[in-house]
Amino acid sequence: MQHNKRPGALKEALYVIGLNYKKADATIRGNFSISQDHQKAILKSARELGISSLNIISTCNRTELYGFAAHPTILVKLLCDHTQGTIAEFNMVSYTFKNKNAVSHLFKMGTGLDSQILGDFEIISQLRTSLRLSKKAGLLNAYMERLGNAVIQASKRIKNETEISTGATSVSFAAVQYIMARVPYVSEKKILLFGIGKIGRNTCENLIKHTKNEHITLINRTKVKAEEIAGKFNLVVKDYSNIQSEIASSDILIVATGAQKPTISKELLYLKKPLLILDLSIPKNVSESVRENPNVTLIHLDELSKVTDATLEHRQSQIPLAEAIIEEVALEFRTWAKNRTFAPTIKALKSKLSEIKVGEIDNQRRKISDFNEEQAEIISDRIIQKITTHFANHLKDANGSAQEKAAMIREVFQLNESNDG
Repeated sequence: MQHNKRPGALKEALYVIGLNYKKADATIRGNFSISQDHQKAILKSARELGISSLNIISTCNRTELYGFAAHPTILVKLLCDHTQGTIAEFNMVSYTFKNKNAVSHLFKMGTGLDSQILGDFEIISQLRTSLRLSKKAGLLNAYMERLGNAVIQASKRIKNETEISTGATSVSFAAVQYIMARVPYVSEKKILLFGIGKIGRNTCENLIKHTKNEHITLINRTKVKAEEIAGKFNLVVKDYSNIQSEIASSDILIVATGAQKPTISKELLYLKKPLLILDLSIPKNVSESVRENPNVTLIHLDELSKVTDATLEHRQSQIPLAEAIIEEVALEFRTWAKNRTFAPTIKALKSKLSEIKVGEIDNQRRKISDFNEEQAEIISDRIIQKITTHFANHLKDANGSAQEKAAMIREVFQLNESNDG
């Protein structure tokens, strides 16, 4: 895991630096949220800084950087340079993990055990996108690629082999649960959905499935996109220019616009009846000023995530099963990572023994008139294979002393970089 980029260089380690819903509220998380364009800019800066591998995760619940660096502050500065957040603000709510703790954190996060709503697997698509972007930018080393794929594998197994995602409780589902628990006669209420990104679309599907409501209107800045979604569900689409009058006639407004600044403010509200507003966006897309209107009840997704029911209790009972799967997959990864650290030594040893073999066969050819060179090659190669396998197995079983033993092998056989092939 640790390696030197050049002789005398500071050792790099895998760090994760980040913040999430546990300590950072929606406003702070909004300051550190990263769009895909910003992710590309961060990767470009990382390459210029000489960072060998970097992955970025940014969702409504968390922002995290996984990178190989001499010190985590390099990653913190990189994040703050490309977001609205400051280093002081980050330090107040952040966490940092190194090497094996960073690996454990990624497994926990990627398998839904660290999600705001337990068992929410939407994070895996974010991880896939992150791996793809980093690889395209030339910032995905073999270690991180293997780790990312191991986490994806663990996630698939947990989804298939446990019931931790039974009764999907994503943010969009929690929003619908909240509405159904607190709004009487919900099927008769007029619902306006503003914004149809991923959360907006999911909310739309959950609304139709669970509320049996036929009075759902969609508004999106790009009307064509709203019409595509509406066509699937036979919903009404209105122009963005009509948003004020549509809000006035609605009972429930769901905002999932994904903008960097509030899209709904008190100036838009001319209400003659109560209005429940659910803001499912990070950063917040509904201004706090709407609370000044006595008809408004504003709920942000942080409050929605507190919705607990029998579904979540059942999910919690599945955690030990999920953790056992993680341990199994993580053990395979750790074994691969450990073996990988001394693989160059075994390769160099094989190369050295092959050099000795060539010299000896050449020597015997000159000495013995009817020397069977083909047979000698076969026997020598088998002996070399047995010797290198013996050394490899010894290093695998060496636990903490593997690096010292590998160094001794290099010294005894006078192996250097030229032997590595």
